[in-house]
Amino acid sequence: MQLQQLTLANEQRCFAGRQLRFQHRSTVLNCDMQFSVFLPPQAEHEAVPALYWLSGLTCTDENFSSKAGAQRVAAELGIALIIPDTSPRGDDVADDPDGAYDFGLGAGFYVNATQQPYAKHYQMYDYIVDELPQLVEAELPVSQTKSISGHSMGGHGALVIGLRNSERYRSISAFSPICQPTACPWGKKAFQGYLGDDQQLWRDYDASLLLAAAERVLPIRVDQGDADNFYPEQLRTDALQAANDKRQAGADIRLQAGYDHSYYFIASFIEAHLRFHAQYLLAK
Repeated sequence: MQLQQLTLANEQRCFAGRQLRFQHRSTVLNCDMQFSVFLPPQAEHEAVPALYWLSGLTCTDENFSSKAGAQRVAAELGIALIIPDTSPRGDDVADDPDGAYDFGLGAGFYVNATQQPYAKHYQMYDYIVDELPQLVEAELPVSQTKSISGHSMGGHGALVIGLRNSERYRSISAFSPICQPTACPWGKKAFQGYLGDDQQLWRDYDASLLLAAAERVLPIRVDQGDADNFYPEQLRTDALQAANDKRQAGADIRLQAGYDHSYYFIASFIEAHLRFHAQYLLAK
């Protein structure tokens, strides 16, 4: 593998494919970053479509790859998994001043920060939408055909990015997403810190508001556990359902009995999500 901009940090054989971890310098985030990739065996012979997975609060790029059990089905289907980190990293990257888990490092919320000191590094929206796909498609056997998914804060990111960039993706899915961050404690804290007082900017990162007003909506699947300790206060799934009904968008929003917010929930339904995306990623 001849790499120009990526440094290979780890590689493991997995379901006849390869689980990889790369390091690179991000111009957008102004720091060194790392991300994980699963390349299915089909990538040995041709460029394959990709599912971008956005993780939740406190996670890195390794949580999904080690806990979700997605590689087996991704290998069968011939879909790459691209798993970025959840925030910029480094000694000079500003963190929450109180060291809280829901802001700063590990909690980038997939926005472009406008407030200092966060604006210098926290440009996660542009990183996910532009810089990372360009890098992946240039350096790895991955095509421009892609879908997006995520969990919790990452589910918020997947919905927002997919709704705002419907021409770039084939489909969207989410587990336990933060559906209305303009109205929940996590979202209010993050948006105030990253975006300041201009609540019009907040609206640009609210999936429920974006879905209600969307001109074009991709296929969407959302799964939410009814035993999730963050449901409904932080996640506000009902707001997304109301927007879906108003827009008649056809999103498949499912409340799953007895499931919580953990990776056990994700592992239980990841195959269904991968097969959902495969309908669109593999369509000619």
